[in-house]
Amino acid sequence: MIITIDSFNKDKHSELIDEMLCMRAEVFSGRLGWDVTVDNGREIDCFDSEDPLYLLSLDERSGQLRGAVRLLPTTGPNMLRDVFSILMPDGPVESPLIWESSRFAVNPRIFQAQDRAEANHTVNRTTVELLCGMVELGQKAGVEHIVSVFDARMAR
Repeated sequence: MIITIDSFNKDKHSELIDEMLCMRAEVFSGRLGWDVTVDNGREIDCFDSEDPLYLLSLDERSGQLRGAVRLLPTTGPNMLRDVFSILMPDGPVESPLIWESSRFAVNPRIFQAQDRAEANHTVNRTTVELLCGMVELGQKAGVEHIVSVFDARMAR
C-alpha cells in the first residue's frame, strides 16, 4: 500500500516520517556507508526542508514501513543540480514537468522477519510498488519525466 505525504498532510503522518528518516539512516549511513548527516538516528538533509513529496510503501496488514522515496520538482533545489552537478555537463535540468526522485530505500528490517526467498520477494514487490507509485503520481500531476541518481550497489 502506498501512502503519499506532502506539506498538506505531513502533520498527520509524523510517526511514519520519523520511521522513514530512521530507515534512511540505517540504509544510507549504516548499510551503504554514505557520508550523510545522521542526527539522533535519523538521516535528514537540506532537501527534506524543500517541501518534498514522500511516497511510502507500507505492509497492508501490519502497517510496517517497507520502503520510501522522496520527490522534488527540478525547478527548485534538488540533489541532481546541487550535489551531483558533475553528472549534468550541459547544465541543470529545470522544468515543472521534470521531478527528481531521491533517497529511494527499502527497509532492511524486512530481512530480519522473513526467510531469504520471501524477503527478496518483498524487496522486489516494494521496489515495483514505489516505482509504479511514482509513475501514477507523475501522471496525475502532469509530470513527464522523473530523474534519479542511484548508487550502483542499489541497482539489481
